[in-house]
Amino acid sequence: MEHMTATSGLAKALGSRSGSAILALLLLACCAITACGGESAQPRLAVKAASTTLSAHDAPAHVVPAAPFRFFSPSSFWNTPLAADAPLDPSSPELVGALEEEVTREEQANIGPWINTTHASVPIYTVLADQPTVRVRLDQPLNRALKSAWSRVPLPSTAQPAVGSDKDLVVWQPSTDRMWEFWRLLHSTSGWSATWGGAMQHVSTNPGVYGPEAWPGAQPGWGVSATSLSIAGGLITLEDLKDGQINHALAIAIPDVRTGIYASPANRTDGRSTSPLSLPEGAHLRLDPNLNLTALHLPRLTLMMAEAAQRYGIIIRDYAPDISFVAQDPLPTGTEPYTGPTGYFEGKQPSQLLANFPWNHLQLLNMSLHQNRPRPLSSPER
Repeated sequence: MEHMTATSGLAKALGSRSGSAILALLLLACCAITACGGESAQPRLAVKAASTTLSAHDAPAHVVPAAPFRFFSPSSFWNTPLAADAPLDPSSPELVGALEEEVTREEQANIGPWINTTHASVPIYTVLADQPTVRVRLDQPLNRALKSAWSRVPLPSTAQPAVGSDKDLVVWQPSTDRMWEFWRLLHSTSGWSATWGGAMQHVSTNPGVYGPEAWPGAQPGWGVSATSLSIAGGLITLEDLKDGQINHALAIAIPDVRTGIYASPANRTDGRSTSPLSLPEGAHLRLDPNLNLTALHLPRLTLMMAEAAQRYGIIIRDYAPDISFVAQDPLPTGTEPYTGPTGYFEGKQPSQLLANFPWNHLQLLNMSLHQNRPRPLSSPER
């Protein structure tokens, strides 16, 4: 930082001294350059420092703002824009029609669709490199790999899982590029424990689903969700809301999940519906790319979600009693940014926002279906 201070002092002197003082200062600067061998790094550093203080009007036209942060690989199914001509599944009209009927049923009953925020959502604790680690006891002790992955977790002592029966929580450590997620996380006098979850190394290159590459000894059945898709994937984050744009696919949970069958990128399912019109977990929906969203005059958040659904799609990640999207739980921040007239929901209930969502323009992308795999060793029934 010394070169920045020297540059600032020189500029100040040039603006206030007489001509002779200016000449002396310039001679001193030239001598410093010559003493360093003529073409030293010092003048280049000074220019670089000066360039960081340019006004917005002076900024080079080619400077591109930093891309918003997104979990997982840029080529992940969460983060890859869909082609306008992406093939649709032959069953798209029938299965999307059945989903629309469920939307109508929930709207008439005034129970949804919904956006989970401060209940049954996902609090993410982003921790520094020096965060002390603790052991989180796994309630399924026979799964040695996951037990080992939880032996040293940088989990803050003040952390709190989401409100609700699932008690989900995610720990994200950017410095190590690692993530841990927990289901039914509890803190007692004997320490931390959780029923199930996962651990992921190399998060920035992972597609966002638990499999053998996630961690040494990892199994496809790891993860909080019933599909083994990470619960950080598809989450409407606080950064998304602050930026006013969602640059990834959305995760959704639905009540009628097909039994015994799942679609890629899911690795498993907890579906129980035997209806041929039920959607399998892992199914990838999208809004019609030809739909003019601007003409619909949607509420701000609804438009953000619709734009994401049109560009990246919606992935069925879980079962829920009612259709539910998930927005980041603000619990770690100590704030409630969603409610109230100045909140992200603009004084509306989630069901009111989603009543304007163009459900009838959804399409189902072509599915790669698989038979449900056996549950991993000692994993719970989800």
